[in-house]
Amino acid sequence: MTAGDASPPPLVRRRVVISGRVQGVWFRESCRQQARAQAVAGSVRNLEDGTVEAIFEGPPASVDRLVEWCRIGPRHAVVTAVSTSDCKPIGEASFQVR
Repeated sequence: MTAGDASPPPLVRRRVVISGRVQGVWFRESCRQQARAQAVAGSVRNLEDGTVEAIFEGPPASVDRLVEWCRIGPRHAVVTAVSTSDCKPIGEASFQVR
């Protein structure tokens, strides 16, 4: 196998729901910045129940780092719980705040 034959690294997709004081504290924009720094695609949005939902798709180590960041969040957030579930990657190419 030559360097030109190398396949792209495997991708994972993970849904993350963050609970606590996570709305109105710049969580979504901070999450977008973190995702872009890690070259991870997906989205983040506020849910009606006061939680934040993030979808991360990218290399496993990068997605893991983002999930760990969600356990703390931006400076004014107070994260009380983080739940995750794995999803099938769909080949998303960008990260959006919704």
